[in-house]
Amino acid sequence: MSGKDLGAVVAGWSVPRRPDQAVLQGRSVRLEPLEADAHASDLFDAFSGHDSLWDYMPYGPFGSASAYHRWAREREAGEDPRFFVLRDGATGLCGGVASFLRIAPEAGSIEVGHICIAPRMQRGVAATEAMALMMDWAFSAGYRRYEWKCNALNIASRRAAQRLGFSYEGVFRNHMVIKGRNRDSAWFSVIDSEWPALKEAYRTWLSPSNFDAAGRQLERLSDLTRLVRAGSDPLL
Repeated sequence: MSGKDLGAVVAGWSVPRRPDQAVLQGRSVRLEPLEADAHASDLFDAFSGHDSLWDYMPYGPFGSASAYHRWAREREAGEDPRFFVLRDGATGLCGGVASFLRIAPEAGSIEVGHICIAPRMQRGVAATEAMALMMDWAFSAGYRRYEWKCNALNIASRRAAQRLGFSYEGVFRNHMVIKGRNRDSAWFSVIDSEWPALKEAYRTWLSPSNFDAAGRQLERLSDLTRLVRAGSDPLL
């Protein structure tokens, strides 16, 4: 033995499967694999008139329903990113999209991104439950690291990551060029050892007993996830 620290042995771990097109069903939201013919029209209507949703995206805004349908058609069969549509369980309307991406089973790493939530689903239970369902899928499948990356200027996204229990890891400078502009990327993650506590935080927050008759939350998710996070964003 050399006495060198070579890192902890990862015992009993095996390479997880890649995301498939299975539906993820929650109490307030249903995540369906993106299908242009089934979803694009409803999504375009939900996003229409809210061009700021695309400010930090590498695509959009879309000038017509046909343009958005074409974008969806080009991505519906993709394996990385693997896109899902968020369908509101109460209204049946599509309220946004999210995807798994940078999927690296051999490293046990997977990212959530391309998140675009229409105003009609923002600040509601459905969008948060969708994030919980995707995270649960990843760790149940055997991934060890679940990532969130965003433009470092996107304070709303950084705030959302922290609220959801992701730990801040820093900023990668000059990480990308998006729409002809520099992007520094803020990095966040959840690791497998943190998931049981975060899962309980989500369960507590999503419980109907956590909301009063007017739908107001009694406990904030950010308060429930605070003790789990290994690092906090210095800008928040």
